[in-house]
Amino acid sequence: MEPRLQRRVQRYGWDKAAEFYDDSWKAQLKPAQDRLMEMIHIKPGESVLETACGTGLVTARIAEAVGPDGQVTATDLSQGMIDLAKENLKSTNGTIELLRMDAENLELKESSFDAAICALGLMYVPDPLKSLNEMHRVLKPGGRVGVAIWGERKNCGWAEIFPIVDQFVASEVCPMFFQLGSGNTLKTSMKISDFRDIEVVRFHHKLIFKNKEHAIMAAFSGGPVALAYRKFDDETREKAHREYLNSISEFRKGNGYEIPGEFVVGIGSKLN
Repeated sequence: MEPRLQRRVQRYGWDKAAEFYDDSWKAQLKPAQDRLMEMIHIKPGESVLETACGTGLVTARIAEAVGPDGQVTATDLSQGMIDLAKENLKSTNGTIELLRMDAENLELKESSFDAAICALGLMYVPDPLKSLNEMHRVLKPGGRVGVAIWGERKNCGWAEIFPIVDQFVASEVCPMFFQLGSGNTLKTSMKISDFRDIEVVRFHHKLIFKNKEHAIMAAFSGGPVALAYRKFDDETREKAHREYLNSISEFRKGNGYEIPGEFVVGIGSKLN
């Protein structure tokens, strides 16, 4: 898919997914967010950039870490996500600026931030290297970067959602989704973007969904295929639901599901 079109699909797809996102993924993504925050170690008073901020789940934690003397600038390609983040962060202490902005083209001054974070968003960017280069550009000398992504396809039990949707509508939503989490790709990409002192960890975690309706909502309405899913008629939706539930049937536990997932978290720094 041509990058401009892919960005458009991502933008309006996440607009559709925004209202379902927290109920679908808040608990499931927390382990990756926890590890990322532990590794990058945000300090009071720092100025921090977050790209692909979504509904503000990590933004709130960054704001708490920097405190009233710090500054958080959070961006997302989706206006729907930004609008929800504004609602969710109304009572948050600290100074937060929320902006609809492309992670590949940050309209921000260079050498402005002490740290830059992207939690579970870099896989959706048409050119991840360009996004990493932009984070490097806006960091101060000595600034840190932290990135969390999904791991390898074979270790993510929900991965069949993409081919299932693509057979009904040629979405190509995330053609390179799992590539960044394969092998040493993230570390190599960070090196190419001139980050140093890179540390990458990979770990597994089970994604808990309380019932089939919850699993279906997360897969179809609350994630990256939401725009394509909206094009389905009722018959197509039912067929897609059946195929997806069949693909995760081995992970069923009682009425719910415990689906394996893998996360990769990397941190690095910009040379002084």
